[in-house]
Amino acid sequence: MSRRTLLLGGLGVLGVLGPFLVWAFVVAQPPRPDIRLERDIVFGHAGDETLRLDLAMPNDGMGPYPAVVCIHGGGWVGGDRKQMHSTIEVLARRGYVAIAPDYRVAPAHRFPACVEDCKHAVRWLRAQVGKYPIYPLRVGVVGLSAGGHLACMLGVTDAGDGLEGTGKHASQSSQVQAVVSFAGPMDLTAEELWSQETLTRNLIPLLGGPPREKPERYSQASPVRYRPRTPPPFLLVHGSADTVVPIAQAHALADRLREVGGQARVVVLEGAGHTWAGDNLRLSIDKMLTFLDETLKK
Repeated sequence: MSRRTLLLGGLGVLGVLGPFLVWAFVVAQPPRPDIRLERDIVFGHAGDETLRLDLAMPNDGMGPYPAVVCIHGGGWVGGDRKQMHSTIEVLARRGYVAIAPDYRVAPAHRFPACVEDCKHAVRWLRAQVGKYPIYPLRVGVVGLSAGGHLACMLGVTDAGDGLEGTGKHASQSSQVQAVVSFAGPMDLTAEELWSQETLTRNLIPLLGGPPREKPERYSQASPVRYRPRTPPPFLLVHGSADTVVPIAQAHALADRLREVGGQARVVVLEGAGHTWAGDNLRLSIDKMLTFLDETLKK
């Protein structure tokens, strides 16, 4: 068996920690299944912006496969889908069709543009049945940091919440059947998130003003504020020592989901901050893959 480095993806932090960090680890691997990669696929337009995605899938001529949308981090003001290249490759080798989409970022594009684009990517994916071996009733979403927030927004909202946008494939559903968040913020109305750096660099650019001026917008952008009728299963992975997004955020969303009859698991990485490596990284990836297999490969 060979040893190689796997990248789960760049964890784009909320801006407070500076540049993007990369989650990486080395594991022993058996020979890898063959996969097919496609880059720079146009999945839509938003104003004068062209939205693209990258796609990875098994190349064994079988299927259909469940699908996973992988959302990059970047504090809603940056980041790049290329952060998720290794993530979609790992998922394709696991038996998924995986995509990493663009989404518009602030301050040029304020909330809910980022959510609209992620929903657009889910609808696009479902519309490709026939072109790609996708099982359209089994679509999951994975996100890192701000991407974890967006993944959870997809999990708690539906067409009645007014966040679908005007992208194509309106006849397709943007609902997802499984959600994984790594260190995602869940309640933007919580003062524990309102450090001066995070407000200045992230929340005010995203939401158009400070909390006292835009309370409705902060609430609308908070997954914990929704009460979905039939939420999908959630896996929330969080470091116990995260000072950027306190772990209480993950527990708050899990509690809300259980209140409405949903399923939510919180995996606590002891001693980890907003990013992690080594054994915690191995554990988080194992938990993600096991959870996706359990929920999407029934």
